[in-house]
Amino acid sequence: MNPYPRPLRLVTIGVYGFSEAAFFDALRTTGVDTFCDIRWRRGVRGAEYAFANRARLQARLAEFGIRYLHYRELAPPPELRRRQTEADKTEHTAKRKRLALSDAFIAAYRQELLSQLDSRRFVDGLGAEARVVALFCVEREPGACHRSLLAERLQNDLGAVIELVHLTPGQPAA
Repeated sequence: MNPYPRPLRLVTIGVYGFSEAAFFDALRTTGVDTFCDIRWRRGVRGAEYAFANRARLQARLAEFGIRYLHYRELAPPPELRRRQTEADKTEHTAKRKRLALSDAFIAAYRQELLSQLDSRRFVDGLGAEARVVALFCVEREPGACHRSLLAERLQNDLGAVIELVHLTPGQPAA
């Protein structure tokens, strides 16, 4: 595929491990203007992450002038998430401590969701004003979340003009 005609910076971010202040500071510091929520259910368990529940998240992003978009079609459906849960149990790994996705999950996500993705259409659909786009789910580590698979696919399809940064707790925002 030919490189995408305009520069675009993709950042990925999860919520686990971030305080509310640090989460929004990371988004603002990196200049995020478009926030893509790629969760199936737009809620997070635990009072410390209530800020990432849909209504609160959308309101706070609006305060910072960051557009919120939801792409449920890019979220792993329940059956696919169950496969990862089974792999986590086999590995004796808690979801919030997971460092990497299972090979079976990766293969299934790529086949079931990413094989349907038209990367250029996805980015065009973000609008011409999108310059720094966040891909959001919940896991702390990018490699433990489907957001890294989506980001990788977009970067591979659209060329070097797509800069990719993974934001994690405790890391200075770039």
